[in-house]
Amino acid sequence: MEEPATRQLDMSLSDAASDDELPLHLPLEEGRGSGSVRKGCDPFAQTQRSKLQHRRARINQQINKEMRMRAGAENLFRATTNNKVKETVALELSFVNSNLQLLKEELDELNSNMEAYQTESEAVNVPMIPLGLKETKDVDFTLSIQDFICEHYGEDSSLYNQEMKELMELRQAMRTPSRDQAGLELLMEYYNQLFYLDQRFFPAHRNLGVHFHWYDSLTGVPSVQRALAFEKGSVLFNIGALYTQIGARQDRSAPSGIERAIEAFQRAAGAFNYLKDNFSNAPSLDMSAPSLCMLVRLMVAQVQECVLECVTLTEPDVNFTSQLRLAQEAARVSDVYALVQQTMAQPLVKDYVPFSWVSMVQVKSEHFRALSHYYAATALCDHSAQSPAKEHESDEEAEKAFLHFHVSAPAGPPLSQVLRDPEERRKLGKAHLRRAVIRHEEAMRVHSLCKILRKMDILQDVLSLTHKRSLDKYSELDREDDFDEIADAPDVQSQTHQKPDITPPNFSTVQVTDIFQQLGPLSVFCARARWGPVRVICLQRGEGGLGLTLRGDSPVLVAGVVPGGCAAEAGLREGDYIVAVDGQNCKWAKHSEVVHMLKSCSERGVELSVVTLHSHDTQVERRSVMLSHSGDKENVRQRLLSGQSSASLLNWNRKKKSDRGEVAKRLGSTFSLSFGSLRDTESMY
Repeated sequence: MEEPATRQLDMSLSDAASDDELPLHLPLEEGRGSGSVRKGCDPFAQTQRSKLQHRRARINQQINKEMRMRAGAENLFRATTNNKVKETVALELSFVNSNLQLLKEELDELNSNMEAYQTESEAVNVPMIPLGLKETKDVDFTLSIQDFICEHYGEDSSLYNQEMKELMELRQAMRTPSRDQAGLELLMEYYNQLFYLDQRFFPAHRNLGVHFHWYDSLTGVPSVQRALAFEKGSVLFNIGALYTQIGARQDRSAPSGIERAIEAFQRAAGAFNYLKDNFSNAPSLDMSAPSLCMLVRLMVAQVQECVLECVTLTEPDVNFTSQLRLAQEAARVSDVYALVQQTMAQPLVKDYVPFSWVSMVQVKSEHFRALSHYYAATALCDHSAQSPAKEHESDEEAEKAFLHFHVSAPAGPPLSQVLRDPEERRKLGKAHLRRAVIRHEEAMRVHSLCKILRKMDILQDVLSLTHKRSLDKYSELDREDDFDEIADAPDVQSQTHQKPDITPPNFSTVQVTDIFQQLGPLSVFCARARWGPVRVICLQRGEGGLGLTLRGDSPVLVAGVVPGGCAAEAGLREGDYIVAVDGQNCKWAKHSEVVHMLKSCSERGVELSVVTLHSHDTQVERRSVMLSHSGDKENVRQRLLSGQSSASLLNWNRKKKSDRGEVAKRLGSTFSLSFGSLRDTESMY
């Protein structure tokens, strides 16, 4: 479910919890959760990818150590006035910086190891660029959450040991997701569970004291934040990174594998784009806006490359117009990779992106530009002897396609004449082949300059084969009596029949249950609500009944108390919530269930456990109202977002909209809360 781009999250300036969103796709169910059935991979399993990730984690730890040493040395250098100490510290700093540079270069080489994520198919395809996962350190929520349960909810935290264990196991598992749909679901489950964690234990007015440690995906530089938003953003980044690995491993020798790769790269682009639109001022470079913009464009380019491969495999006829379409598709791929290359050259990105990535993108841009000229030459030369009727296409169709084929008209006779003259077609085809050979040689030159790319045998094979094919074709067309200088062929007009989509993450595909739902419904029992301690009220039914009016579900509200009645004399107050009846938990009970318990009380009376809500911020009020109208979930979410208060958890940068709904009024009393489905009426007992 895509959220508006106006919701910008500042993760670097705030240590509060994450944004106050409402995952309407996550149902609140009664009873306790049974725990996640999804498990992570064994981090010590000796697979190629796990070895790579293990080495990345080790380097990240070493970088973290060197960063701490550098910070300490810099502090000492600034604090001391002793020149001898300054010289010693400066020398130590030079060693630390040298070690950091070596570690970053080693990590850069690991990040450039694309072969670990490629398919095992023997098909000769240009390798894709996958992204490694962000690493994280262990985080123990136990003590902080236990203290919060005791202090805020007034309950015995030992009753929630199983829930704590389940949460810790889920976070540990999501650190090593498998490279398939199960791994994606594991990350999404944890991401969805963070919503409940935020609502339960991360109030706006205080900090829980939990530190989240994540390492930059490409540089390994550590970042630490107390904002739950940093945790959410990092998990979302890993969802996108895992999609890139899944896309890179697909067997693209068959249309079905290409379609799977297209879907994976489109979803990766959607995850990075969602992160860019909803989180701002991230503390690590991999989640900064320029880097995410570069990643989105890179994923779109890889989708476009897969589209070309699919067209090449599925083109039913090899005729004049089909070859023109292939040439335009190849030109389109070259254009989008050229755009990625420009993005990688932007400030804050050019010194951050691995050199092998920049080289690979440049190689692909040149390679596919060469292919566009090769297909153009094939269309002009190989099909000149066949009549249009034999190729099942009309003269008008072929001429129309050819007239719009080039970016600019080539020098020489009009295109309509070229199309009908075999010799002119051969000359123009030869000019295209000449440009194809030049582009192939440029791609091979750039490839030879990168040590990491030189190690990729499959890339070397692709470049060599296509270069040889163009040279052989050029030799066929070359004649001894060609004394005229070959005209320079214009570029092919790029065009595609399938534009890539940026598919936003669909978190509703993974249904989760609030691990800590035993605490009660989020509409009331959340970190932002404040209430008094639990009071025990003993009621004895009188001649006029119990003397109270009940309203709503989960939990049931005491909407009114009859003056002088049994309930009033026992100390029950208007606005109390019934959380237990005779020791039986009623936080999730329906109105009818509580009524049945009260009517079934014996002559000795009934014992009610109630709490009084002292204050309720606007966010909780709106969530209560929206939860009660659960018919149209998407409209509910939009109404919630349109009326968001300025006093939110983190610093949001919002664009003002003229049609924005008015902010809901702050509660004057508990009667303005909505409960259940609002179909129940107040009942006197």
